Amino acid sequence: MEKSLELKFLDNRLTVCKVEKGTMLDYTDGLFFIGNTDEELSVVCETEKTPADTIEREDGWTAFRVEGVLDFSLTGILSKLTTVLAEKEIGVFAVSTYNTDYVLIKEKDRQAAEKALADAGYTIV
Repeated sequence: MEKSLELKFLDNRLTVCKVEKGTMLDYTDGLFFIGNTDEELSVVCETEKTPADTIEREDGWTAFRVEGVLDFSLTGILSKLTTVLAEKEIGVFAVSTYNTDYVLIKEKDRQAAEKALADAGYTIV
C-alpha cells in the first residue's frame, strides 16, 4: 500500500432501514444517509433516530470513515478496504459522500475489523 490511509471508527450505533416514499425524515441531526431509487427509499441513521414507520430495518451497525477529502481520481480505496474485511469474513455496507467513504460493519465485528485493518497497514485514529 502506498501512503497509509487513516481510518476513524465512529461510536454511533446505526440502523439500516427501508421506509415508505414520502416519509418525513429529519436529516439535520446526527449521522444520516439516504438512498432513493425507483424501487425503494433506504436510510442509514443513528438507531435512536430511526423513523417510526420503517418497512424493514436492521440494527447493530457501526462505522468507520476514511479520514480527509478523497480526490475523485483515486481508485480502489473501497475495494482494498473491503477485501481486507472480506478475508476475515466481515460483511460491510458502504456509503460515500462528496468528500469520503464510510464503511458500516456490524458492532460485533468492530474489534476484528480494527485489528484486520491495522494489520493491513491502515492507521486507526
